[in-house]
Amino acid sequence: MASYSTDKEAYLKRLRRVEGQIRGLQRMVEQDKYCIDILTQVSAATKALQSFSLELLEEHLSTCVVDAAAAGGKEAEVKVKEASDAIARLVRS
Repeated sequence: MASYSTDKEAYLKRLRRVEGQIRGLQRMVEQDKYCIDILTQVSAATKALQSFSLELLEEHLSTCVVDAAAAGGKEAEVKVKEASDAIARLVRS
């Protein structure tokens, strides 16, 4: 079971909100809206995804990584490496 399962509906709600923002961006382009207005909405959608990512990362660290670290061994190393790689991807994006 995924660590976020208890908050799955909240995560899905947030993703649906982002999906709505993206559809709004599509409409703005179809309607030839002003570039700066579109860029403002792109920034808002980007921030929403970043916020979602950070919350999911925090969930992963506090459950999956902590559990693996407590168990020790190779699994702990793998989980820490996965988390480190995920953080690096988020920082670069």
